[in-house]
Amino acid sequence: QVELVESGGGLVQAGGSLRLSCAASGRTFSTSAMGWFRQAPGKERELVAAINWIGSNTWYPDSVKGRFTISRDNTKNAVYLQMNSLNPEDTAVYYCAASHRSNLQVEYDYWGQGTQVTVSS
Repeated sequence: QVELVESGGGLVQAGGSLRLSCAASGRTFSTSAMGWFRQAPGKERELVAAINWIGSNTWYPDSVKGRFTISRDNTKNAVYLQMNSLNPEDTAVYYCAASHRSNLQVEYDYWGQGTQVTVSS
């Protein structure tokens, strides 16, 4: 079992940056692939970053590549999402997710409660 709590969301102007954090509890975190998703009103949930269990592999969709960076610190049971050059299209609730599996994943087993990110133009 893994419990996830996101923090770091908020209101930022276009072009600004935010860093989201996800604190994980549970003995399997260090072997779990992790991901960040987002969901805007009226849109489907979208995977925006993924990282394998040790942090050696990452993945991003084209919509955020070069602007978002996912990282993890297994000594702190934490995963982060650094978001730069934000634009209003990045406005969404952002969710941290954990997988039972260790390699890069598109499907996840545990979810946080989400943190709101709002980018004003």
